[in-house]
Order: sequence, then C-alpha cells, then structure tokens
Amino acid sequence: MLSYQHSFHAGNLADVQKHAILAFVLDYMTCKDKPISYIESHAGRGLYDLNDADANKTGEAAQGILKVADWFDDSSPYLRALAATKDAHGDNAYPGSPLIAQALLRANDSLHLAELHPGEYAALRVNARSHTTKIYQQDGLELIQSLAPPTPRRGVLLIDPPWEIKSDYQTIPTTLAKLHRKWNVGVLMLWYPILTDGRHKPMLATLSQNFPDALCHEVTFPPARKGHGMVGSGMFVVNPPWGLGNFAKDLTKRFKKMSKG
Repeated sequence: MLSYQHSFHAGNLADVQKHAILAFVLDYMTCKDKPISYIESHAGRGLYDLNDADANKTGEAAQGILKVADWFDDSSPYLRALAATKDAHGDNAYPGSPLIAQALLRANDSLHLAELHPGEYAALRVNARSHTTKIYQQDGLELIQSLAPPTPRRGVLLIDPPWEIKSDYQTIPTTLAKLHRKWNVGVLMLWYPILTDGRHKPMLATLSQNFPDALCHEVTFPPARKGHGMVGSGMFVVNPPWGLGNFAKDLTKRFKKMSKG
C-alpha cells in the first residue's frame, strides 16, 4: 500500500492541471496581507528530476509540462513556481505541490505536509525544509482532521492520494464532509484520476450532492502509453476562490485543443 512513487509521473498532464489550479488558488489567497495555512495530506518527496531514469522510463513529463509550458505566460503563478524551482535546483527540476506552495507563500504563512512512505518522507524532509513548514510522517487523512481548523483559519487544503487504496473512493467524501464542518472557510481541494473504468463516478456523485456549490474541473488526455488506464484527471474544489471557474474553463480549452491535435 506504500508502493506508489510519483517520480515516474512528475510533470505529466495530470500534474499540469493540478498544479496550475493549485498555483492560481495560492496566488489568489495571498493577495491579502492576512496569513494563511496550507495543508497537504499526501505530499510525496516535493522535488523531482525530469531527466532521471524514472521520468525517462515513462516519458510522461515529455508529454506533459515539457510539451505544454507555453500554455502559460510569465505572469502565471504556476510558471513562477517552476522558475523558482529551476533557479534553486537546476533546469531539470520540477516541483511537487509542496514546493509550489513554498514558492508562492510568504514568511508569515504556515505549511503542514504529511507523507507516510518512509523513503518519500525522508526526501521531503530534505527538499521542503523550511522554518515555515512542518512535515509529518503520518496518515494524511488523519492529520488533516487533527489540524482542522488550523491557525490561521484562512487557508488551503490539498488531498492528493495515490489512490492505491480502493476504499479511498468511499471514505474521502465522508472525510471532506467532516472536515468542512470543522473548517467551513477553508478552500478544500481534492485531486482524483479519471480511469477507463470510471471508478471515480460514484465518489464524485456523493461529493457533488454534499457540496453543490463546489467547482468540479475535469480534463481528458490520451493515455501516457499503450494500456495505461489514466485518461484524465479531476479537481474538486470546495469554496473555490473568485476567478477560478474562468481559469479552469481556459485550461479545459487548452486540453481539448491538444487532444484534437
């Protein structure tokens, strides 16, 4: 259950969708002077080399950010985070969501990152070391419940599991509902894969019923390789900030043009 390694998939098209939306949200939330909390339930190692053996084995980054970086202009918070990571770690470096958050947040903001996998946790402690950041080797879904509501209460949560545990599809709607009761002002974000068997659909139906005002954004793309089951990805956002809907629509158009091309 702890076998997933994101290094094979870093910078793929699912990451482009997830990280572009995350960067938009964090950029919006930091427009005000008030500090925010950022919490992540499945942080991974936080930093990836797009030229290492894992990335080259799948070629997913070559079909992802290395192909579509021109979708975003230099003012994009997503590209700003990528540029900050390259400046610090070299041209082949790609930030996971923890480093995207660190690149866009401020010295008075608080970050809480959970990662259960021993090897990924050890790497995260090195890659995301900062006085603003607390790193936990703990079940992320348990951590977010223990932290809610965080201090400060303004903030963002990202739930981004590897979906290796099939029961997550049943338990996560309950987790989000419970969390929202405790932290009703938080921007709660859930990433999920769209697989050929459509296993996300019952979960999404429950989430949409529980949160009728949430933003649900899905994109589709060709499978990374023959027989690969993921053909898209989704982001479900409770309390979406102003402007995110229009940004998501523009992102959808770009994915659709790529699929047609």
